[in-house]
Amino acid sequence: MSRRTHSGVVFPGAPPSKLPWQRIVLTVVIPAYNEVGTVERLLRRVREVPLNLEVIVVDDGSTDGTRDLLGELEAELIDQLVFHEKNQGKGAALRTGFGRATGDVVVVQDADLEYDPYELPILLEPILSGKADAVYGSRFLGGPHRVLFFWHSVGNRALTLLSNMMTDLNLTDMETCYKLFRRQILDRITLKENRFGFDPEITAKISHLKPGARIFEVGIGYSGRTYNEGKKIGWKDGFSAIRCIFKYAVVARRDVRRSLR
Repeated sequence: MSRRTHSGVVFPGAPPSKLPWQRIVLTVVIPAYNEVGTVERLLRRVREVPLNLEVIVVDDGSTDGTRDLLGELEAELIDQLVFHEKNQGKGAALRTGFGRATGDVVVVQDADLEYDPYELPILLEPILSGKADAVYGSRFLGGPHRVLFFWHSVGNRALTLLSNMMTDLNLTDMETCYKLFRRQILDRITLKENRFGFDPEITAKISHLKPGARIFEVGIGYSGRTYNEGKKIGWKDGFSAIRCIFKYAVVARRDVRRSLR
């Protein structure tokens, strides 16, 4: 499998040379659904990041031309391209991508340019320095962000608070896209949710791992979209997230008890 690196580009916050980032392969899993307007720019931006990358794109049944465009870009920008014949949801696309990942560390990257790939080195640094097994990029810990929906931010904080109450974590942004994991951590978790319930599910399951996983947060920027610009998550997903927070808190505790028998 080919791996592409871009060693000539330097970004603020990139891992210092004394860290072993040259030996680490970061798998970037990109779920894409009807993102023909942004996916090429996103992929080119990912490829400019000065890290050893494996890029996996899972097209989740797009109908707007995204599939054809990805086919044209595969040889240049994508290491593995997978097509779902029907739309199954972000969680299902991530399960497919995680199952194909071969890198040392795996990160989720949306295809819509709301999250800036130039910040991937910042997310990777706590793992490279030996402090973390998982890193969440928080939109609420600083960094530039587009000013948009007040009630979305309230909802995100409320879901994070509820999740923290069930997991005993002190995250500030459970719903963030930018979640980065050592692959050994992902290999210990079985994921079930097909849609945006992925976020509370994986958070609950990681929080209950035995031995435990070290979780860090770092501040990131955020350039959110309006619904006219293609934003897909809605109020129904908020209610689904609440269901998943309670469901997987119970499931995770049960799995821990079984593993200790």
